[in-house]
Amino acid sequence: MPFADLARHGRTGEPLRLFYTDDGSGDLPLLLVHGWGSDSHEWTWHLPGLAIRHRVIAADLRGHGYSSVPAGGFRPRDLAEDLVHLLDHLDIGPVVAVGHSMGAQVVSILAVEHPERAKALVCVDPGYGYPPEVAATFPGIVKALTADTSAALRIDEWCYTPATPPMLRPWHTRRLLAMPPHVLAEAFAGMFTDAGQIGVRPASDEYLSRRDCPVLSLWSDPAQSAWEESLFKHPASKTVTWPGSGHRLHEERPGEFLLVVDQWIREVVT
Repeated sequence: MPFADLARHGRTGEPLRLFYTDDGSGDLPLLLVHGWGSDSHEWTWHLPGLAIRHRVIAADLRGHGYSSVPAGGFRPRDLAEDLVHLLDHLDIGPVVAVGHSMGAQVVSILAVEHPERAKALVCVDPGYGYPPEVAATFPGIVKALTADTSAALRIDEWCYTPATPPMLRPWHTRRLLAMPPHVLAEAFAGMFTDAGQIGVRPASDEYLSRRDCPVLSLWSDPAQSAWEESLFKHPASKTVTWPGSGHRLHEERPGEFLLVVDQWIREVVT
């Protein structure tokens, strides 16, 4: 059954039910973690290719997709703990954790706080490393998100370029429209404005430099790519930059994404 009923844990102590799929087989499991306001459907284009050689777990984070929506617990740190419990539930050891946007924060927290769980990371246009001048707008965004989802739709406009396949806009608009506002607001605050956030520099620099495992990061912005490269500790870590791509570059260019990730995993992890 593609649902995991997890024990009460976290700040709210409420029961939690996570939706996930479990495809493929192999000695090296992959954990796919979607971004803010999305769900595991964003990996639909990648699952068939990844499952050829790997066991692939793709989960809906709490409050997203088909997973349950408790009163709270939507900060990246909470979401990372949920995934630890899911891996325990499935009796899965170290994984290659692949995260997009907010998911890249979640898998980075997993690697820092539970290093035995992360064999390697793939971070896709990560939701971290924002400079303070950009972050100055974030408290107002959190307030707007608390009211309704219209603020989320305005944020989503930033995700696209003229090269973005047109179908991706309604694909993600429909997901955002279905999201509970309190989930979007708390998750955004947890990423960028709450105490302990790792999305804004210099907090990003300090925290991400603690990742000991190999990291592959794919960016649309060359400046952000160069910034993260300066933080890597493992010699096999690298960045890849695709200028002109939108924020969801793995969905825009799924074939190329699979080639890059598969080659890196073969060279570094297996």
